[in-house]
Amino acid sequence: MRFGMFVPQGWRHDLVGIEPAEHWDTMRGLAEFADAGPWESIWVYDHFHTVPVASETEATHEAWTLTSAYAATTSRVRLGQMCTCMSYRNPAYLAKVAATVDVISGGRVEMAIGGGWYEHEWRAYGYGFPPVGERLARLREGVDIMRQAWTTGSATLDGKHYRVDGAIVRPLPLQPGGIPIWIAGAGEKVTLRIAAQYASYTNFAGSIEEFVHRSEVLRAHCEDLGTDFEAITRSTNFNTVVGVDEADVARRLDTIEARVAPYLGPAKTAEYMHAFRGPEAFAVGTPSQVAAMLAERRERGLGYAIHYFPEAAFDRSGLELFAREVIPALQER
Repeated sequence: MRFGMFVPQGWRHDLVGIEPAEHWDTMRGLAEFADAGPWESIWVYDHFHTVPVASETEATHEAWTLTSAYAATTSRVRLGQMCTCMSYRNPAYLAKVAATVDVISGGRVEMAIGGGWYEHEWRAYGYGFPPVGERLARLREGVDIMRQAWTTGSATLDGKHYRVDGAIVRPLPLQPGGIPIWIAGAGEKVTLRIAAQYASYTNFAGSIEEFVHRSEVLRAHCEDLGTDFEAITRSTNFNTVVGVDEADVARRLDTIEARVAPYLGPAKTAEYMHAFRGPEAFAVGTPSQVAAMLAERRERGLGYAIHYFPEAAFDRSGLELFAREVIPALQER
């Protein structure tokens, strides 16, 4: 199994209490920490407003700006965004940006892309909020444009939502065949079909039963389109809190809650903590508990686990414990 980790950027209130002037040092330090460790990749979220929205003064740093900065300040880890919203940027422009960052990084960029969902920021930034069918149609057209751009150096498409006419994208990405495309989302009729057609990776969450079901839907789309299901690596994001024992896990959760509560208030704090205390908190526990959960999913086809540690900017001991005890257990076969 392969492993990635999210670097805090403020979106999930994971830099609260740190002065904005110190944010970059904090984020860069964690990226360099990952670069020196067993992680294959680092990730950021492509969002503009915090979630849940509780204050207009909390920072959320922009994803592609950060990706470019990490390209210049790390040397080994691959660089991803989970996931870029297609409609936030013109796809030909986005292809140009990503190709430039790939060159800066020496060929380490991943392109995780999706239709987008966060209505609050869509409307705030003047993007409207079209129906899901339109958002997914834009995703399909945009991925087509990016694939053309990265393989031929130009793109032409007279689509319903995007029109480009010989858009030049040079330099090409350094990676042969272009930047790997991750299609994020679990929509069975459209999103997974787009993944079957274009993706090197998928990313969807849920219970193990949901993971298996969606994998079979993806397989069926691949068979229908004549593409190779086995060539697509399936990934999942996990909200992760790991402690040496259950008491340590509980202490860590209490510390996280106490940190965000002054900024979110009671109701939104409860909403926030649901990701770590609710029924879908699959990667919260001791190293052996988390490793067992991941091992079961690996046996069902999970090839890549990407972990978000809410305490990372304040306490690296959970990251260190995970790297020391969980990753080796899953890499041994």
